[in-house]
Amino acid sequence: MGVKKILLIDGNSLFYKAFFALYQSLDRFTNQEGLHTNALYGFNRMLNDMLARVQPDAVLAAFDAGQTTFRTKMYDEYKGGRDKMPEELREQFPYVMDLLKARGIKTYELDNFEADDIIGTTAKQAEAAGYEVTVVTGDRDLTQLCSKQTTVKVSKKGVSDIEAYTPEYVEATMGIKPAQIVDVKGLQGDTSDNYPGVEKVGPKTALKLVKQFGTIENLYQHLDEVSGKKLKEHLVQDQKQAFLSKELATIKRDAPLTVGLSDMKYLGDQEPALQDFYQKMNFRSFLTEAGTEKTVTTELPKVEYTILTAENAVELDQFTTEIAVNVEMLTANYHVADQVGLVLGTPENWYVTNDIDLVENEHVKRLLESTTVKKNVFDNKAQRVALQRDGVRLQNVDFDMLLVSYLLNTLNNADDVGEVALQHDYQGVLPDQDVYGKGKSLKLPELPAFYAHLVRKALAISSLKDQMLTGLTEHQQSNLYREMELPLSEVLAQMEITGIKVDPERLDELKSKFQERVSELQQGIYQDAGQEFNIGSPKQLGEILFEKLKLPVIKKTKTGYSTSVDVLEKLAPEHPIIEKILAYRQLTKLISTYIDGIKSDILSDQKVHTRYLQTLTQTGRLSSVDPNLQNIPVRTEEGRKIREAFVPSHPDWVLFSSDYSQIELRVLAAISGDQNMKAAFASDEDIHAVTARRIFELGETETVDANLRRQAKAVNFGIVYGISSYGLAHNTGISNPEAKRFIDKYFHEYPGVKEYMDNSVAFAKQHGYVETISKRRRYIPEITSRSFHQRQFAERIAMNSPIQGSAADIIKAAMIRMNHVLATEGLQARMLLQIHDELILEAPQTEVATLAKIVPEVMDSIMKTDPLLQKAAVNFDVPLKVESHSGDNWYNIKK
Repeated sequence: MGVKKILLIDGNSLFYKAFFALYQSLDRFTNQEGLHTNALYGFNRMLNDMLARVQPDAVLAAFDAGQTTFRTKMYDEYKGGRDKMPEELREQFPYVMDLLKARGIKTYELDNFEADDIIGTTAKQAEAAGYEVTVVTGDRDLTQLCSKQTTVKVSKKGVSDIEAYTPEYVEATMGIKPAQIVDVKGLQGDTSDNYPGVEKVGPKTALKLVKQFGTIENLYQHLDEVSGKKLKEHLVQDQKQAFLSKELATIKRDAPLTVGLSDMKYLGDQEPALQDFYQKMNFRSFLTEAGTEKTVTTELPKVEYTILTAENAVELDQFTTEIAVNVEMLTANYHVADQVGLVLGTPENWYVTNDIDLVENEHVKRLLESTTVKKNVFDNKAQRVALQRDGVRLQNVDFDMLLVSYLLNTLNNADDVGEVALQHDYQGVLPDQDVYGKGKSLKLPELPAFYAHLVRKALAISSLKDQMLTGLTEHQQSNLYREMELPLSEVLAQMEITGIKVDPERLDELKSKFQERVSELQQGIYQDAGQEFNIGSPKQLGEILFEKLKLPVIKKTKTGYSTSVDVLEKLAPEHPIIEKILAYRQLTKLISTYIDGIKSDILSDQKVHTRYLQTLTQTGRLSSVDPNLQNIPVRTEEGRKIREAFVPSHPDWVLFSSDYSQIELRVLAAISGDQNMKAAFASDEDIHAVTARRIFELGETETVDANLRRQAKAVNFGIVYGISSYGLAHNTGISNPEAKRFIDKYFHEYPGVKEYMDNSVAFAKQHGYVETISKRRRYIPEITSRSFHQRQFAERIAMNSPIQGSAADIIKAAMIRMNHVLATEGLQARMLLQIHDELILEAPQTEVATLAKIVPEVMDSIMKTDPLLQKAAVNFDVPLKVESHSGDNWYNIKK
């Protein structure tokens, strides 16, 4: 029998880590009741990894019992600087105990003590009993526990990056023994736990002193040996703080636990409780894995296929009705990704190959370009672009599994066949990551396994078609799919293929100018600071601003002082260095993210070919990547200047832009039916000036000055985005009560808007979703959340999603119509970009007059000409307004 093993889990610390590791995906991790589940999901992933690595005989998950402990009695400010726990995390905490119980793991907390003390005491007991101990935490304070029998594993980043501390590792990396870690902490203090240490003693000085003297006690017995007059003064002055801080940092090894090692036996997963928990949390991937790891692969359907060759390609002529097809690419950017395989056929007869050149075979090409044979795919746009690279024009796509899944539920917008299939309860195909790996470990399996995976993907597409299309019918979204999203994917594919030309020399010129300005700012910052430092280091910047320059501390983080943009903007009046730092940051970001970033995306045709993400946002708006052309800064002149590098692809051509004016407010007027707002748009009045007159109660002869108009504009758009009085006050600089009065007055003047908002929230509570004018749904599980803050957030979504989503519907319909009109009119002009509410085309100079007439006509009249929007239940009688401009580059369009 081998050595017994015990796993000790720092529950609070790891739960926090899991929450923030998946914080960007917060909205995607909710269950049917609106409970956020990202921390639970990430924590369970950690558990899987820990249990698999350690294979323990005993496990204990320790938690803090509360905020009051023996340490807070010793020092009132202990952990006093920590941010309040996010509400989305707080609501998940009760369920982590249920999860651990279902995993067969003992949990424990002890009044007046922290989880660290429970772990420290248990580790000591386990060592005495001969156990091999593994501690897993997100807190380096626990590294003081490592010994010959105890390894402390610290989660560094995400849920899987672990650093293992042993006595040898501590000595190799720090040059001290584990027991001396508390002496270092005593001298330097801890900003996270908010205890002081000795003033002006940082990590390097503390480590140096401990290496020299061994312990704080010995240091103070030999103070005369300390070099540096100032350092000695600080040590003398803060002696009490040093000893107090060491005591606060020291983990108790004799806490009065009421559980013993025999209570910590690892019981393993408790079925069916664990399955029930996964069901309740909507953890479908864990449901698949739980207890079935050995059988997942055997449950995959056995598939038969024919390897496609030039000799047997003639057999493809048998397909006359429909096929599934997939060009396989291992990386996301299908404009440049290697094409590694092709599968096509039906469940009765599949053909696969890793020779992508075969798409040019006459039989393959004829089948893919056939206008009578229906094609079923995953991501029509990606497939079209990929095949266009091979000289093949994919035709007659009937089912796009990615698009349909997105419409059925925008909360689950995965971009992998296996993941999407799982969301629709089909388990016959693995996610690509399970087959190819990821990152640097990405590689193709042996050909038989590769071909089987390709066929299973095609089989999933074929198998789920009827079920998913039926779902669209039940949601009344078939028209949305067939008349908008599917045709739009073809328009976007062509826009992406066309691309937009970039002048790299202009980017180099801008970079040179920006770098010159950065150097000037850098010297100015050093001069203001009185020393050189790394401006890009938040830690060093914080020390300069708040310790050397003594600026007021606005906000602290776990690692020190916050130097975020909002903090710096508040500090701007305090010191001239702040304005220089903000300008420095802005310019360095322009250089790295936009100039260098865009240059790296220029292909051999001197163009960038952005990818439009059609299935990402929950409102239906498009996003842009590789590069993100929707996010080029426009608030500053330097940011706008970057647009000078985007030029027409021919010498005598121009760029032409048409932009919907205030489309979201016009949508709000139409769907709310508010008579006052509709009247303002019908008479082509300045809606912000009209709103200013109403909420500030101005007479007809009184002037609406720029400041009043700005505040009214903030209220107008704030209402669209469901802003709170606090948010409006923050955006405009007015007081919170005044902001509330503005909003109340707004709803009094526009009663139809208030009624619409109330009705939208009521609809969401009843149905769990809201809809746009084209029946696009956004599910809002948080609308029934136990958390007041989450319900408030959900109510704002219920109010603004139909507005934003309907605006997205309108411009999507306009793009489809525009593409058709350009073709039927025989124009050379072509659409290049969609930037939110704006379309950018390029055209010969000779066509500008024609475009100036037909483009606004198409966009203005789209509610009356688009077959899908004509079916909208809303009586859309608010005029749309379009402004058009042209220029020899993107910057000059609106100059």
